[in-house]
Amino acid sequence: MKNLPLFDLAVIAIYLLGMILVGFYFSRKNKSSDHFTKASGTIPGWAIGMSIYATFLSSNTFLGVPGKAFGDNWNAFVFSLSMPLAAWVASKYFVPFYRNTGEISAYTNLEKRFGAWARTYAVVCFLLTQLARMGSIFFGIALSLQALTGYSMSMIMIVMGICIIIYTVLGGIEAVIWTEVVQGVIKTLGAVLILYLIVADMPGGVSSIMEIGKANDKFSLGTLDFNFIESSFWVVLLYGFFINLNNFGMDQNYVQRYHTAPNSKEASKSLWLCVFLYVPASLLFFIIGSALFAYYSVNPEFTEVLRQQVAVERLPIGSSAAQISQMAATLQPADYGDKVMPHFMVTKIPAGLVGLIVSAILSAAMSTISSGMNASATVFSVDIYKRYFKQDINEKQTMFVLHTSTVVFGLLGMAAGIAMIGVKSILDVWWQLSGIFAAGMLGLFLLGLISKQSKNHEAIIATIIGILVIIWMTFSPLLPVEYDYLRNTLHYNMIIVVGTLTIFLVGVLLTRLRRRSSI
Repeated sequence: MKNLPLFDLAVIAIYLLGMILVGFYFSRKNKSSDHFTKASGTIPGWAIGMSIYATFLSSNTFLGVPGKAFGDNWNAFVFSLSMPLAAWVASKYFVPFYRNTGEISAYTNLEKRFGAWARTYAVVCFLLTQLARMGSIFFGIALSLQALTGYSMSMIMIVMGICIIIYTVLGGIEAVIWTEVVQGVIKTLGAVLILYLIVADMPGGVSSIMEIGKANDKFSLGTLDFNFIESSFWVVLLYGFFINLNNFGMDQNYVQRYHTAPNSKEASKSLWLCVFLYVPASLLFFIIGSALFAYYSVNPEFTEVLRQQVAVERLPIGSSAAQISQMAATLQPADYGDKVMPHFMVTKIPAGLVGLIVSAILSAAMSTISSGMNASATVFSVDIYKRYFKQDINEKQTMFVLHTSTVVFGLLGMAAGIAMIGVKSILDVWWQLSGIFAAGMLGLFLLGLISKQSKNHEAIIATIIGILVIIWMTFSPLLPVEYDYLRNTLHYNMIIVVGTLTIFLVGVLLTRLRRRSSI
């Protein structure tokens, strides 16, 4: 077990206690559902922008991005390059739309447009996406802290989850936003500190990192060929545009923040601030990953330690030293990329600074998880409980539902994280799951927003066809060899692209056929 120095443990404990105290502080004003979910529309645009930035900058970024850059290259950075276009669409069309409707839920309008089924379908997709997001973030933080403390990942998730649940239940969205403002700063400074420590301990410094990175093609953004079978530049660009369009246009985490601003202008400003902060910040994490690759290349003894650790985890308990060594020899950088950052922290960060770095990683996890819990509770109370169980409930009952559902979704997020223990890449599993769950609701939303003439039955048929396409693209690669001709050959990041376009285009086509036949 790795024992952290007392000072580092004190820093981490103070940070966790501080988050809980923040929840208590904001609980004084958090007496109504309007304040719990919208902060009564009193949050300035710059704070909302910092909050959205902090939500994007989760532990998936803090740990998964360096791991991806270490094991592969900068291809995933293309995701960030897609953000400005998605933000432009959202600020021009989505923000005014939601502000004009006045609905706190992103999905209420779908019922008005197509019926209750559309609203419920989108809510289910959103909640599944949130569980995948929270689970991947719980897993990421546990992976890091396990390397530092030696405690089991499950125990780490439970302790972290309890702290997050307490301050989210007490403080509501206002506590979430203002703590995310602070956490956004802490995360960024933590990343800068890590990069400095890598470069300072690297023989040859920056020039050596550049030389090793170029020799191993670590700075590539992916092939520019129009290749949709592998993770090319265009695959990640399309994936990034569609998933960010879903984030800014359909994800309750972001839509809910639009309502916390005093007006549409401030809400739109928050989106652009997030983009201007996140794009360079994500580049920073890719640089860290490439720097770690160079560092471990000149320190092969550290690489061997990581390979041995992964081999032990993958082999059955009781495997011989020879079997472990044989497995370790076959492992590639992509197999242990997510473990590099925690290992560097354990071995190279001086005592006294580890607590600060861990606090930065904790803030990366806590901001996104607390945001997801609050958004999930809001959606459940508005779109499920009030819609199907009890519409006429008073303020006290509404607050009880919000608090209870916050706790439940926090616990489910922890369970999802525990279920992910052992996955190869945090970033890969999150991208795949989010693409699957988000594709359906984004296609339906765009159909309702753009195709004004589409009716309920056309939307139903389009959605069913879209779901079948998504299921086929997701599971057909698992078919036996004799059914090879039925497999989807496109890269899994294309699921959200094809699924979204299928629902939207089929709906538009059916609408045009109906209108033509009625002439």
